[in-house]
Amino acid sequence: MKTRTSRAIGVSAAIAAIAVSLPLAITAQADPPPTTTATAAPIPDPQGDCDPLRAELKPTGATTASLSTLPVGQALAKIPSLSTFTSAINGGLNPEVNIVPVLENGPYVVFAPNNDAFAKLDPAELETLKTDPAALTKLDYYHVFLGLLGPGDVAGQRPTQEGSEIKVTGKDGDIKVNDTTKVICGGIQASNARIYIVDTVLDPNSPPEPITPTTSFAGTGKPATPTSTATTAPAPQPEG
Repeated sequence: MKTRTSRAIGVSAAIAAIAVSLPLAITAQADPPPTTTATAAPIPDPQGDCDPLRAELKPTGATTASLSTLPVGQALAKIPSLSTFTSAINGGLNPEVNIVPVLENGPYVVFAPNNDAFAKLDPAELETLKTDPAALTKLDYYHVFLGLLGPGDVAGQRPTQEGSEIKVTGKDGDIKVNDTTKVICGGIQASNARIYIVDTVLDPNSPPEPITPTTSFAGTGKPATPTSTATTAPAPQPEG
């Protein structure tokens, strides 16, 4: 009897010990993981004369920082002074021309002429853009090239989405496009683009001279003579 009693006491003690330790184990497993305090990098301020931009955004509740969370089509639509350019790219000016879906698959640099820039166009030219989708598409794509470049490194000569090149000189608050068009405020961030407000509508029919890289023969330093692999189709022969 003593042996059986001792065994029973031992089993009861073991069960009690497990019962006491079980809640502790559950509690330990339920502790939340430590939280991190990492913060996102601040959005850089756009460069140039950007106070008018901030002033026109204020009544809408938007800021240059809040634009950075929006795709480029929505960011442009938030800026009242770019309403004509926005209508030129989203089908408002010509229902057959809506390139916003393309732009929102960026990254892109977008040179956006303000309303004053469009007001400087000849009325006949503006009317042509409203009625000629090919001309408007060409104009729109000439204002865009691939990349996410800020005001410090946007300078260079690059092929636009239209196909012709665009020339950007200067940096920060002193940037020009094609030598004469001034960037008023630039490097405005959208989620997939950098927007540069310009004071003149760029002319895709007057691009800068293209930069053509030259190739040298090894060891001579002399430029190679370009060769063409294109073939000319034979002239049609008269029948009979």
